[in-house]
Amino acid sequence: MSKTLEQAQAEVDQWIKTVGVRYFNELTNTAILMEEVGEVARIMARKYGEQSFKKSDESVDLADEMADVLWVLICLANQTGINLTEAFERNMAKKTQRDADRHKENPKIS
Repeated sequence: MSKTLEQAQAEVDQWIKTVGVRYFNELTNTAILMEEVGEVARIMARKYGEQSFKKSDESVDLADEMADVLWVLICLANQTGINLTEAFERNMAKKTQRDADRHKENPKIS
């Protein structure tokens, strides 16, 4: 089943208010976000980079770690009053306008 960003934001908010009791403050959630991004980076460095997995790393789940990043990002959006759907649409429009020819003309990636 697909979810919109708006639905995900509402679902996280409902979970926080019923199961999670309350949101951690914004600074705590920012620190947690950095921690979760670090966990994604650790897996990426081992799976796609030159580092090797340690025995304790062998059962890691990249999708689950990415979902953790999304979860905390949604928490922060909810706490700061950001509609992620609207923000994403504005961001895509900005990138499309700004980068219309930039990447096509970049000899490093063409």
